[in-house]
Amino acid sequence: MAFTTKATIASFGGRLLKLSHQSSVTGTEMAVNLYLPPQANKQKVPLLFYLSGLTCSPENCTEKGFFQHGASKHGIAVAYPDTSPRGLGLPGEDESWDFGSAASFYVDAKQDPWKGNYRMETYITEELPRLLYEGFADKLDKAKGMSITGHSMGGHGALSLYLKHPAMYRSVSAFAPIANPSKCPWGEKAFGGYLGDDRDEWKKHDSTELVKGWNKDQDLKMLVDVGTGDNFYKQGQLLPENLEKAVKDAGLKGLTLRYQEDYDHSYFFMASFSDDHVAHAAKYLDI
Repeated sequence: MAFTTKATIASFGGRLLKLSHQSSVTGTEMAVNLYLPPQANKQKVPLLFYLSGLTCSPENCTEKGFFQHGASKHGIAVAYPDTSPRGLGLPGEDESWDFGSAASFYVDAKQDPWKGNYRMETYITEELPRLLYEGFADKLDKAKGMSITGHSMGGHGALSLYLKHPAMYRSVSAFAPIANPSKCPWGEKAFGGYLGDDRDEWKKHDSTELVKGWNKDQDLKMLVDVGTGDNFYKQGQLLPENLEKAVKDAGLKGLTLRYQEDYDHSYFFMASFSDDHVAHAAKYLDI
């Protein structure tokens, strides 16, 4: 098996595996957590990917997001990848919290010095799923489908990768996503650093732009929650209203955007609605 198991933890009737593996895509060791619900002891189960936000690792959501509760109820495995390669010693890699380490924005970088290792789109959509399905062939059922969700930067990642790879995922959801990164300070910094100055290139990774090319005959199957007490929402970092307008202007159906009164950007917010997001995924997976 490609994975090394560093810990096994009982949780909500299932098992949380803390794993690591050597990635040929990033050229580094990558950490990933995998939650296997109790149903996986008797049958293969579908897979939900969770993408974390800025500064996070696989530990944050596994400890504070409580996806395991809904995953055990519905019989879904949950994969929690890391947010970037680590320890490369690249110039500027660890200078700021919103760029470099733990801040990949889930793109394949095109600029030096990032482009050799910061290839997170390829890692998330190709290498890691393949390794998980191979390494846990007796637990995970590719035929039952895969869905994706995420928080903040990870919400951006979930939405954009879903829109770019529609054949890969059955549905998508997001908590407080950076929904229009080309138009907010976080996204401008990250896209400029990883992708360069060509804003047309940025649009290829911006959910508000990507949704304009969605097939009108297909339901979006998209759930988004945003807290009205979220300071980053108030500061214009998230811009869910731009995504909503783009969906409406394109004549698309299937976006459920909920504004949750008083909730902020934290895991208290996520834990409050994680069951809803797992249930959303379950609705479209073959369970």
